[in-house]
Amino acid sequence: MSKKETVITQVAIGSIGLTTGALASWFLFHKKRVSANAILETVRKAFLKEGPIEGSWIEMKQAPLQKFAIKTNVYYGGITRYEDGDLIQYEFLADAKTGTIIDIYRL
Repeated sequence: MSKKETVITQVAIGSIGLTTGALASWFLFHKKRVSANAILETVRKAFLKEGPIEGSWIEMKQAPLQKFAIKTNVYYGGITRYEDGDLIQYEFLADAKTGTIIDIYRL
């Protein structure tokens, strides 16, 4: 193998490595946000394990939330169900990026 072929091979291998690294970085840091419907379905499934639900909703528009030094975008949603004959409402907050439920509270 001549010196010119060796240099071309090294440049090709370096380019492949650089491209692979750039793509991996992009996929790691540009994850697609979780949809509002997917979050609502997760919450519905959790509540259905305890009994039937009467209704549910989620705001499709993300809202900013700041709690102390932490800032994020969230979805607001709610679940309604009967408990001991009374109609009870719950609201929840979910992180828009990860889908993690931040808070659930009874109204």
